[in-house]
This record gives sequence, C-alpha cells and structure tokens, in this order.
Amino acid sequence: MEDQPTSVREQHKFNVGNLQRYLHEKSLNANDILYLCSAGQSNPTFLIQTPSTNYVLRKKPPGELLPGAHKVDREYRVQTALFSAGFPVPQPLLFCNDAEVIGTEFYLMEHVKQGRIFRDFQLPGMSPAQRTSVYTTAVENLAKLHSLDLPSLKLEGFGRGPGYCKRQVSTWTKQYTASAHRDIPAVNELCDWLMRNLPDKDDEVTLVHGDYRLDNLIFHPTETRVMALLDWELSTTGNPLADLAFFLVPLYCPTDLKIKSFIFNLKEVEGIPSPSELISIYCRCRGIPSASLPPLNFYLALSLFKAAAISQGVYARYLLGNASAPDADQYGQTVEPLAKVALQLAKSPLAGPTKDRLFPQTAKGQAVLQQVKDFMQQYVLPAQQEVAEYYTKHSQSPLRWQAPKIIEDLKEKAKQAGLWNLFLPAVSGLTQLDYAYIAEEMGRCLFAPEVFNCQAPDTGNMEVLHMFGTEEQKKKWLEPLLSGEIHSCFCMTEPDVASSDAANMECRLHRDKNTYIINGKKWWSSGAGSARCKVAIVMCRSSSEHGHSRHGQHSMILVPMNTPGVKLIRPLTVFGHDDAIHGGHFEVHFENVQVPVSNMILGEGRGFEIAQRRLGPGRLHHCMRAVGCAEQALELLCQRAASRRTFGKNLYQHEVVAHWIAECRLMIEQTRLLTLSAAHALDTLGSRAARKQIAMIKVAAARMVCKVVDCAIQVHGGAGVSGDFPLAQMYSYARTLRIADGPDEVHLSSIAILELKDQLKQARARL
Repeated sequence: MEDQPTSVREQHKFNVGNLQRYLHEKSLNANDILYLCSAGQSNPTFLIQTPSTNYVLRKKPPGELLPGAHKVDREYRVQTALFSAGFPVPQPLLFCNDAEVIGTEFYLMEHVKQGRIFRDFQLPGMSPAQRTSVYTTAVENLAKLHSLDLPSLKLEGFGRGPGYCKRQVSTWTKQYTASAHRDIPAVNELCDWLMRNLPDKDDEVTLVHGDYRLDNLIFHPTETRVMALLDWELSTTGNPLADLAFFLVPLYCPTDLKIKSFIFNLKEVEGIPSPSELISIYCRCRGIPSASLPPLNFYLALSLFKAAAISQGVYARYLLGNASAPDADQYGQTVEPLAKVALQLAKSPLAGPTKDRLFPQTAKGQAVLQQVKDFMQQYVLPAQQEVAEYYTKHSQSPLRWQAPKIIEDLKEKAKQAGLWNLFLPAVSGLTQLDYAYIAEEMGRCLFAPEVFNCQAPDTGNMEVLHMFGTEEQKKKWLEPLLSGEIHSCFCMTEPDVASSDAANMECRLHRDKNTYIINGKKWWSSGAGSARCKVAIVMCRSSSEHGHSRHGQHSMILVPMNTPGVKLIRPLTVFGHDDAIHGGHFEVHFENVQVPVSNMILGEGRGFEIAQRRLGPGRLHHCMRAVGCAEQALELLCQRAASRRTFGKNLYQHEVVAHWIAECRLMIEQTRLLTLSAAHALDTLGSRAARKQIAMIKVAAARMVCKVVDCAIQVHGGAGVSGDFPLAQMYSYARTLRIADGPDEVHLSSIAILELKDQLKQARARL
C-alpha cells in the first residue's frame, strides 16, 4: 500500500505561501494542502496535493546537521539522470538551492500514484508464488540498476571510483562517532573488524543506491512490476555488492532477531527465495557467474553497521528536536543489537553466496564469458529489432541474402574486442567447457554466433580444415574463414535417399587424372545462400569403392561455389521461415563439377572418419546454444505469466502454468549439466571416448528446447505463433534440432549400443 500522510509537525512547518509563490513562478500549481509523509527518517518528505495533480517535496531537515549528510541536490541529480535513461524513478521536476524559500534546499518530483509499498518484508496476505515474484522482481531491478552504463548517465564526479568499501567504513564511522550519545563496545569492535577485513578486490564501479530495501520500491497496483525506486540520499558510485548485501541482510540474520525497522524474520516464510537463489537471479540478470562472487561476510557486516549508524543518526536528530519520524526516540535502542548481529555475520561461515560450479571454467574462460555477456547486453540484444526490420523490408529482394550493415558493424566491434573465433581452442585458448558456457550465452539471440564468427556450419568446416586440411587448403580457405572475409556451407543431406543413414548418400565423385568430377543433389545445405558463401565441403560417394567397408566409401572435398556446374536450386523453408539470416538452407545440384585433386580433404574414402571428429564439438555447441535459447524462451514465458490475467488471477497463479515454469527450469538445468559433462569429457577424454555423452545431449537438448519453447508459445496464446514475438522462429529452430545432425532415433540407437558395451565391460570386470 502507499504511504499514508500525516499532518505536518511543528518543527517541520515552513512558509507555505513562499513555496506556493515560488512554484507559481515555475509554472507549477500548488494551491492546496501540505502534508508530511509518515515514513521518512532522514530527509523530510512532503506530499503536496492540488486539484489537478500531486507532487512530492524532499528537503533537508532544519537545524544543525551531520557533515556531508542530507545532500538533496545529489538525489535530484541522480534521479534526473536515471529518469532520462528510462530507469524507474519518479520524474524530478525542479531543484531549489535558495534557502530563503522554505528554509532549506529542496527538490520537487512527481507523485507516483496507486502503487504498492511493502513495509512488512514478510509480505503477509500473499501467496508463496506472489512472494517469490516480488522478491525476484526486486533483485532483478537491482541488477538492472547495476548494469547501467555509467558514462552514458553523465554523472561525472558523482562518486570517487574504486576503493568504495574503505570509504564507506570511514564515512559511517565518522557519522556514527559524530552522533553517538554513549560508548558501545560492540560498535567499536565492528569498526575495527571492518577496517581490518576490507575486500582484496574493490575496483568494480557501478551506480549504487545505498539503501536498497523492499520498502523503497513502489510496485504496480496489480502487476509484479517496479514503478519507482525511491530514496536516493545515499546513492553514489562504487561496489555493487554493498547494495546486494544490504537487500539480502534480513535473509541472513538470526530467526529470533527482532529489531525495529531494520530486520524481519524471513528465513521461514514460505515463498521468499533463499539468499543463494536471489544471488543466482541477480548474477544471471547481470550476466556474471555467481561462482565468481566472493563471500558476502564483509558486505553484510557493513550493511548492518550502516543501519546502526543510521539508527544512531535518527536518534541524534530526536535529541536535537528535528527528527522526521514520530518514533525516532526508539532508534537509540537498536544500535547495539545491530552491531552484535553484524559481528556474528562477519565471522559466520554461512555467509558465502554460492557453491563452486560442478564444471568450473578456467580463469580465462570466466573472463571471456563476462566479456561476451557484456557485449551481448550492450550491442547484440538491442540490435534485434533493427535486424528483424531489415529482413522484413527485404523479404522479396536479393539483399535478403546479404547480412545487414548492423551485423557487419557488430562483427567488427567483436573482432576488435578480441571476441572472435572463440569456438576453436587452438585459436582462442579456451577449453570446450569454457566455450560451452559462452555458446549458451550466444544462444539467446539467433544471429549472435555470427557476430563472434562462431556460426554453424562455418565452425565445423573451420575445425575440419584446421585438423585435416593441407597447408594449401588452410591458406586458401581456412584463413579467410577465420578472418570472417568469407562463409562456407556443408553439403551432406540428399533429397533422394533416407539421409538418417548417412551411408545412403549417392552424390558421386570419380577421378579423372588430376581432377575429381562430382555429380549429385544435396539439400538442407545451410548457409549456401549467403552472398559471402564462397566454398562448400561436399560429402560424396567415391567411384573407387570396391573392397572398402560401408563407412569407407565416402569422401569430403572442397568445392568453390563459383565452380561451373554448381547450381543453387531453391531455398527451403522451415515452417515458412527461409532462415535468410543464416544464409538459408538450399537445395544444391552438382552437374559435372570439376575440382582439382588437391581439394580432397585427408584422403579419398575418409569422409566418415572426418565426420566423426567434426560432429563432436559441433553438436556440443548446438546443445549449449539450445540451452541459451530455452533460457530466453523461459524468460519470455515468465514475463507473460506475470503480466497477463485470466479468470481473476495472474497466469502464473494457475497451477498448470506454475507447473510448466517449474518443469522448464528442471529440464534446462538437467540439460545444462548433461551438456557440460559432455564438454568436460571432450576436453579430458577426447571425442571418441565422449561419443555416448555427446549422443545423449543431442537427444536431451533438442527435446528440452522444443518443450520449453512450446510452453512459452502456449502461455503467449495467439501472440506466440505470430511474428510479434521470436517464439515461432525459435520453435522452428528447436524442432529442426531433433532432425539436424542425425535424428533422435539414430542417437538413441547409438546410446543403447554404447550403454550395452559399457555394461558388459563392467560385468566382465566384476568376474
């Protein structure tokens, strides 16, 4: 519910006539009643009601003030910057530094009407699902604040950069000392502990709120959406973990703790997420690995020290007679208990946010992942609308098969940032496990892999040339592919045979002196339509197959796309989508195509040997991109479920939708772990030993992403299958994945055979 105003107390009254005249000069009408909002503890806050609109006024308290406190000009400045950036704050209207008007500086802002402020952090009267939604939304809003680009806010000089924690300890120690009315040993011990245990790393700088609590948020009257974040008095730039810990501290405190206005028993309230769950959400929204966060002991202790110093300040203002709240006299009793709890948390082994990952990245992998996430947030995701408009505009134009300028520009940015060819360990220095996490991030956007030169089928083709190409082949084709100058395609599937059995392929190749001649049909040749597609790797059946095994009859050969006889017949569509953004999926005919013998890769008859090496990492990349796609679909599902109502309640309150959300989360987490396990096996055991894991993830990931996207479509209703949302295109990708690189049934047969072999081997070992 909203703050309920109370009558202005005597010590806070000022010349209303002066204010009305001043506002009239500023073309603002304020001719009616003046109230003091009851919740303020620091800067007095007034509600100004008029027949047409309401305003909120924030001013300094009267009388003697603590040094550096109550800087209302800073509040006005930061709110102005945030409002311009689209962050949810009340709209600032004017700032007055003329103390003659009402006795102190003040600023005026809009009054956010009809919102909800939750004073009781236990959220009584709400269902567990509603409590989860409120806390999740609050921590997502905090992550959004910390993700803002500081330079674009133009808040130069607003803070002092790195070293925030030391400054905070020093500042609050001074504030406490200046307002202390008696000596409290626990506070002295806490001050000493904080200064001796400053974080080793304190160089991250974001905009911080300084007092981020649930009761400083105004939520929409019916939706779980933040309309405004209030009370920016303590805002500055510095370490974001201080904000996160301040928000989480009630969840870490002892269950029997009862301290007025600061701590509430939240641990056993059904529906309120645990600290580790909220930290995971925060990290996911910011695009940082939760395992990289340090234990929060210091930050939790600092939060409670700040609360104790604020309590002491409120009580000091009561003693001076200029406190904003009627119960300010009670705050002196909270200082010592807060300090004692802070000392408990400071030394507690339970304050760490998360456990280490089961499959941890290398230090380099973590750093690159963070760079990719930042790049995605800053450049790639905001470009999605422009890219979609390009392909809509050129639906019937040859330009459709050329990448839009914005993608080319993003590719250049990524290359300059060193985020290029990350899929190839020999070039990037990353492990397959490192890249698996990165591939998941890229999976959130359909064209993201191309931005980093990590798109299929080029990645697989580059791996083939890197592992098996001659020096001449590498010079001519691999180098321009790695630089992004050209694209390629892979021609394997055929329209006239059942390609689920790859040995059925009939595209023929025979040698004539120093030339190979190729004849046959291929289709689903992804990327063949791109204007930059200059070469194909073609799988052919050799004419000299006599005496060879069933899997020793095929070869892979390089065919330049401009070779006479190479004909692009038509682009195929997937549920009506031509996938022009990926260069399409073309039917390609080869009619007496002649290429030099030097274009043969590794040797005639060794196509399946190459394919097995090619498909291992490629399938891994597909599966992790599928996890990223599913995460994006689940995010859209949850947003829709929280914002739409049917039959008197939010969609997520219907049990069937709630179960879909839960099932999707289960499937995503299971698939991610299975895929990371396969990546680990690929790194440590090699592609041959990891065959079963790779086959398992191919089935699991394809099924999972198909189901998650389908649930998201169902929750969106008709909008889900329209072009207004990306879900229809995501589904076409997801459903195709159950066929591409081998249908589910083929992989299941392989898994069964490998499992039987493993079981028999174990049985023999027990004998």
